[in-house]
Parts: sequence; C-alpha cells; structure tokens
Amino acid sequence: MPIDRSLGRNVQFYDATSPGDALGGLIQNGSVTEANFLEMLGILLITETSIRVQERGTGHIITSTNNQLGLGEYDVYCDSPIIVNNEPWVQRLISFNVSGREDVFKIGIHARDGRCVISSVVNRAAYRGEWTRFEAAHIFPLEKEDLWREWGFSRWITDMDDATGVTKINSLQNGMLIRRDIHNSFDQYLISINPDDNYKIVSFSDDLAEFDGRVLDPVCRDPNNPHSVSDELLRWHFRQSVLANMRGAGEPIFEHDFTGEDMIKVISGERHGKERLEMEVAARLRGFVNV
Repeated sequence: MPIDRSLGRNVQFYDATSPGDALGGLIQNGSVTEANFLEMLGILLITETSIRVQERGTGHIITSTNNQLGLGEYDVYCDSPIIVNNEPWVQRLISFNVSGREDVFKIGIHARDGRCVISSVVNRAAYRGEWTRFEAAHIFPLEKEDLWREWGFSRWITDMDDATGVTKINSLQNGMLIRRDIHNSFDQYLISINPDDNYKIVSFSDDLAEFDGRVLDPVCRDPNNPHSVSDELLRWHFRQSVLANMRGAGEPIFEHDFTGEDMIKVISGERHGKERLEMEVAARLRGFVNV
C-alpha cells in the first residue's frame, strides 16, 4: 500500500478564513528557514495580493529571514482568495538504465562526480570499476521523456548544442551520482536540493540519514565544467518535491518491494496505479526499441 506523506507532519498551514482545514504541511527536520517556508508557500498558493503568515500559538509573523521555522500551526492571511496550486505532480519510477544511450550517461556521471553528491561518500572502489553502491540518477525522470519534449526542457541543456535528433534528456546536466540507498528517496521526492539557497539539501521525510541541511557536493556543480548539473532542473525537482510533500495530504509514496506479492495486482489497486503500470512497461520496453 502507498505510504501517506502527511503522517508525521509537525508544521501545518491554514487559510486564516478557514482555520479548521489545513491546506498542507511538512515535516520540519531543522533546515527549513522562515524564508524557505515563504518560498514554499509561493509555490503552493496562488493569490492576487501578498500574504501574511502568522504562527497561531504565539502570533509570530513569518518574515524572509534565515531563522529556523518553528514547529506548529500557521495561518495565512490575504486580502484576496487563496487558491491551492493544482500544478500536476510528475509521478516517477526508481530510474534504472537499460539501453546504450543511458550507458553513456552513466559512464559520464561516474567520471564527473566520483562520489555520492548528497552524502559526499567517495567511491574508493572506482579504480577497479566497481560502482555497485552508487547509481547515476536522472533529475528529470527518463520515463517521462514525452513531457521533457512537450515542455521544451532541452532548452536548459547547454553541453549538447551540436546534438541533433535527440531530446538531450541523457545530458550529464540532468544527472548526479547518488548512493543506491539514497536514490529511491530522491526519485520519490523525499529528498531534494534547493539551488536558490546555496544548494541546501532538504529532507521532506524523517531525516534518518541526517542529510537535511547539508550542501550538495560542489564536484557536480563546478561552474567551470560545461557538464555541471543544471540549476533549472534542480529547481524543477525541488518544486516537484514541495508539491508532492506539502500540498494537501501529499502524494502517495509508492512501494517497490513486492517480495511474496503479485506486483501487477498491488500496483493496479493503487491510486495512480494505471499510470504507474504504463510507466513500468514503457521503462522495460526502452531497452528493446529506439526511443
């Protein structure tokens, strides 16, 4: 069964005109500042006039400071109606490589990063070609290549200007090297990077590995490297993470361990199950067709 992202929230926010119905919330692990919170609300809420955010218990007004956001309930005041952004959330699979195109991507990410850019753990077994504990992760999901084309995200890729007839989704600028145990959390939007706050890592779930508040390793974002990770794509992933984790009850976290279960039956019974099955099939066919 999918996991409910709203469980464990220690921060909730409300329309002040309807204080009994939460618009959303988050799990604050310590890295989210008041300025971050206002930025997140700017993604989640659509208003015609500016908002004022006040902590319900103390009356404290939230301002754009680096002060840590306190736990509790927050009321959002606005002179115009508050509308929750209905921007689509992009469901994704745990990404994996199955064709020659992705092999080139993987090799390039290995060479550029050489370490998990979230934990900064260096692959000391690289000299013998062992990368079993590390994976090349796509920031924008490979299985959503149709959306990549539709939204014109190739415009954010600058290291493949001479490429013709390809979408550029396998550019190194759309990838990072991540430890295998972290990859799933990144693909499920449970951990993300805010490029507009010094590349701060934000954990949207319980921070079991204590990455919350750390900074993305600079090896993947060297401005002198033409293949450095794209800030625009990091910004897209962070926006998706805010939408997935903070809007309403949040989007489902999908199970990927089907030991002893019928995978098709389990997925078919899930919310968004039809779309997930289609993505699973498309991902597996990718290695047999030239897409």
